[in-house]
Amino acid sequence: MHRDAFLARLDELLTPHLFTDYCPNGLQVEGREDVRRVVTGVTASQALIDAAVARGADAIVVHHGILWNGASLVVKGSHRKRLETLLGRGITLAGYHLPLDRHPDVGNNAPALRDLGLVDLAPFAAHKGTPIGWKGRFETPIAPADLVARIAAYYGREPLAFLDGPERIATLGLVSGAAQGDLTKAVDERLDAFLTGEVSEPQWHLAKEERVHFLSVGHHASERVGPRRLAEWITTHLGLEAEFVDVPNPV
Repeated sequence: MHRDAFLARLDELLTPHLFTDYCPNGLQVEGREDVRRVVTGVTASQALIDAAVARGADAIVVHHGILWNGASLVVKGSHRKRLETLLGRGITLAGYHLPLDRHPDVGNNAPALRDLGLVDLAPFAAHKGTPIGWKGRFETPIAPADLVARIAAYYGREPLAFLDGPERIATLGLVSGAAQGDLTKAVDERLDAFLTGEVSEPQWHLAKEERVHFLSVGHHASERVGPRRLAEWITTHLGLEAEFVDVPNPV
């Protein structure tokens, strides 16, 4: 597939034009014209780029790219090495940040809620007018310990859990990544529980005082869902070889 056609299909799927984001979404580094093999991942780290090189990838698609608003324009250090590897190998890099959080089928949030057993999903937690998270309900409310067990099994990591909410959990909101501040939106919508990637000191107090269960599974772990689903979509819908590569990160 031609590189430009590949990127156009991704833009069509993920609709980056609908978002006000912290970075450019879509193409970040232009590589060779033909795309046959694709690697997806969470972050365009040197380790992921090297893994893509080892697999003979023509394109890399990530959640966290290498270009961010407000970052230094000077090309040096690790940034220079990443660019040097991409350009030297002719690899295209595309990044989709908030669009990959938001998407109902290949995103980080809605597919995870469905896999955790929730139904009646609805958009949740607007960022500058566009919801990027999702919320849903359990057909039969579950115990907090059951929710913790489901999250640990699904993400492969025991969540940090502040379990000060109701005895049975009927509703859950999810915003992946560094969305701990969106606990306030879960409180406003009277959800029983809120799941995200990161945690900060204020969430301990707010969750306890507002009687909401707060669970944090790690930024990286919470954002492996979308890139994995996207690799499957690329293989199924575009007919290209696509593989999700996980570069472990404890954060």
